[in-house]
Amino acid sequence: MTHVVVAGAGQAGASVVAKLRAEGFAGAITLIGAEPVPPYQRPPLSKAYLLGDMAQERLYLRPAEFYADQGITLRLGTRVVAVDPAAKTVTLTGDEMLGYDHLVLTTGAHPRILPAAIGGMLDGVYAMRDLADADALAPELVAGRQVLIVGGGYIGLEAAAVAAKRGLRVTLVEMADRILQRVAAPQTSDYFRALHQSHGVTIREGLGLGRLLGDSRVTGARLTDGTELAVDFAIIGAGITPATILADSAGLHVENGITTDSHGRTSDPHIWAAGDCASCLFHGNRIRLESVGNAIDQAEAVALNIMGRDLPYQPKPWFWSDQYDCKLQIAGLNTGYTDVHIRKGDAPGVQSHWYYRGADLLAVDAMNDPRNYMIGKRLIEAGRSPDPALITNPATDMKALLAA
Repeated sequence: MTHVVVAGAGQAGASVVAKLRAEGFAGAITLIGAEPVPPYQRPPLSKAYLLGDMAQERLYLRPAEFYADQGITLRLGTRVVAVDPAAKTVTLTGDEMLGYDHLVLTTGAHPRILPAAIGGMLDGVYAMRDLADADALAPELVAGRQVLIVGGGYIGLEAAAVAAKRGLRVTLVEMADRILQRVAAPQTSDYFRALHQSHGVTIREGLGLGRLLGDSRVTGARLTDGTELAVDFAIIGAGITPATILADSAGLHVENGITTDSHGRTSDPHIWAAGDCASCLFHGNRIRLESVGNAIDQAEAVALNIMGRDLPYQPKPWFWSDQYDCKLQIAGLNTGYTDVHIRKGDAPGVQSHWYYRGADLLAVDAMNDPRNYMIGKRLIEAGRSPDPALITNPATDMKALLAA
């Protein structure tokens, strides 16, 4: 009997095994996860769950009994510690060995952490990646306390929004010249800077963390300009790195993630990869997409190709972020943009930013503007690029652009 082993029980891993069974795969399936709980959604961890608006069980992607009902062996609290491609085996914690016909690496990514030399190991310093992180952080969110957030990307900004909503005093530092510099245009940075400042968040840009202060627990921070702040705790939102240790040790090709071909195979024909740990091809370039949508779509493509469907995976980049009462939705990738065109909505805070490279539409950032997000997404997927003058004209019937 064919045996598919999936290493990593996050969104991608859960999607692989569910798709295999939904498509009629009759072989054995083993899903291995390091955490003690069934696969769950990660985005709500830094939003609804941390705010106390979502119970843990509602995070689960499937009811716990789903896996047994589907004949999927779910191994929780267990890690794959080694892969032997020649023998087609994996070694688990406790030296248990499993054979496989197909191995899928859905190992995700790790948060970047501060070095111990600058206080990264002090108590009261948190990352925001998994359920244990959220559970550890939740008791710290007491109104009136002072929190330092390091990193002005989406992880840091979402953490700032939660803390501000809970009544904490929030200072966010970003070493780059502006928040969201790596992922968004200045216009989008300006929008979210103003949003956070309107909720009392202090944002310090072009300024890094020199070190955290304290003996055993963090009590303060020294910034790179010499400023010292008193803080009760700190959240590090400095991005993530793909989890490639297993792939590296197995001799697989790794380049900003586990290298996969257009079908999701790694450099070993019996090993596949999907999700945050995997790099894939997009318009002839190798990229890695850190999104729920990609984790699901890429994982399902891998499942189908394990079953011999021979279907190339076509990434469709889309992302979202919730901050206060603003929902940001992003379609496409803005890499290489030359111009940004702004369409204002009818209500305050409603607008969309349209990225162009010359005459070509690349991406859309939509703030509280789901209608124009969907229009932009469909235009990008169809390879269509309306005249920017139409985008910025408030009289334009945007839906008509889909039929033009």
